[in-house]
Amino acid sequence: MAITIDEIKKLKDLTGVGLTDAKAALVEANGDFDKALEAMRKKGMTKAEKRGEREARQGLVDAYVHSSRIGAMVEVNCETDFVARTDDFKTLTHDIAMHVSATAPLYISVEDIPAEVREKKKAELVEEAKASGKPADIAEKMVEGQIKKYFAEKTLLEQPFIKNPDITVDEYVKQHISRLGENIVVRQMQRIELGVSE
Repeated sequence: MAITIDEIKKLKDLTGVGLTDAKAALVEANGDFDKALEAMRKKGMTKAEKRGEREARQGLVDAYVHSSRIGAMVEVNCETDFVARTDDFKTLTHDIAMHVSATAPLYISVEDIPAEVREKKKAELVEEAKASGKPADIAEKMVEGQIKKYFAEKTLLEQPFIKNPDITVDEYVKQHISRLGENIVVRQMQRIELGVSE
């Protein structure tokens, strides 16, 4: 399988490694991007993930309002005030606020989904699968994929990024972690829509 320079750059941006390491990982994975990324994670080569362990208490609160009808406010944290003042970080924060305004996610990350909410949805989907005549073991397997997909659509970091649907919001944040050299965390989000109450 041919390896393109775009794939090498994308892997480089997501992991923070050099072009040579990114290309080598893709060659080793026979051009399979996901396999190369997973291999680099296992080797601990992704700098973004190492940075994820560092404390992020600086940052910005930003808001985005669309047509005076929908608004979103987010808190995005980084490690230093210096990075918080960069145009790159300001753009990231504003883009996330715009994304929240457009897609109305309910949770920031998968870890934020309460167990009882997950279990309730699972029970609903299992009942639907059984009602359609599927055997219990097949219903369980089907439901696992459906749950993942259902909550991915409602979770900010799992959603396709509105400005570039080829990557998730999480990947967009990781690109900035690699570029800016600091841990970045989306801490809070709030969305308001005219005439709609939670």
